[in-house]
Amino acid sequence: MAEPLKNLLHPALVETMATHIAANATGFDRVRFVDIACRNMEQLELMQRALQIRDALEETLPDDFETAAAILSASLPQSGRSGITGWALLPVSQFVAQNGLGHFDLSLALLKQLTPHFTAEFGIRPFILAEQERALATISTWTTDSNYHVRRLASEGTRPRLPWAIRLPALMRDPQPILPILSTLLDDPEDYVRRSVANSLNDIAKDHPDLVASFVGEHIETASPERRQLLRHASRTLLKKGHAAALSNFGFAPLSGIGAAMEIETPQVVFGNALAFKLAIANEGPAPQQVMIDYAVHHRKANGSLAPKVFKWKSLVLAPGETVIMTRQHAIRAITTRQYYPGSHRVEILVNGTVLAGGDFQLAMP
Repeated sequence: MAEPLKNLLHPALVETMATHIAANATGFDRVRFVDIACRNMEQLELMQRALQIRDALEETLPDDFETAAAILSASLPQSGRSGITGWALLPVSQFVAQNGLGHFDLSLALLKQLTPHFTAEFGIRPFILAEQERALATISTWTTDSNYHVRRLASEGTRPRLPWAIRLPALMRDPQPILPILSTLLDDPEDYVRRSVANSLNDIAKDHPDLVASFVGEHIETASPERRQLLRHASRTLLKKGHAAALSNFGFAPLSGIGAAMEIETPQVVFGNALAFKLAIANEGPAPQQVMIDYAVHHRKANGSLAPKVFKWKSLVLAPGETVIMTRQHAIRAITTRQYYPGSHRVEILVNGTVLAGGDFQLAMP
């Protein structure tokens, strides 16, 4: 069994934090810090543990934020010596976010300093919420930093819908202020950074689909393979939904003369096994057609309604008169993000975002 996520923060890590802070803070009450940070820790989940360690920092570091920030800065890894790093820096960034709004520039500089050792994407968001224009003016300068972790922080920390983080409603309403940041990083040499840019654009597409389709269209001409891959990943939600302009960006024209037939080979699926189905797709038109084939499984919810989840399958070019036979095995097993319920479910075939075939199957729980 996988180690629980909460155990990324544990008592030994707290002890290590205390050692590094004590080395840089005269009079630091190490015992009190560890006691507060580890109190009933076994009963707490990951983010609860992080917040409790943050509270321990607040209780034991100096009340003057500038002094506390200097101690934390000195406690980070330096050339030739170790320091606070990894998941231990999650509560440190939370401490800065909680206490540093009155020291705006100092706080952003500290978050930038710690992000090579653990991302500060959660820590910078309260500063964006408080003073968006001022925060983005600083964050924009990070896009050309020599450290790729800092460059990624510029895109990841400004994502309007960053998972696990507070959302940025103003950027959800109007994402234009972060588009220059994303544009600058489109051709970043690090895939790690480019994936973050794609995820941010995909976030924006959920609220502004036409804007992202237009952005992609403007940046796909003469795109390198790496940029094209980024833009394709950024368009994934739009492509699954059959957004016409997004499909056109990647050469998928409106369907003409494409037919599809599907056969469900496992009309009864026992939970833990796989749904199997076969697709025959044909081009009955006079010209070759590029098609993107996805499928949607409509899962039964607790109230009996069905909710679709789209899965990528295959893209191909069909010659005139060509028929292609494809088969798929879709596992239906326990996952942390879904609760399964027995009864009738449905699977549908989407070609260039258009439903062309479908059928029902029964899910039985053992």
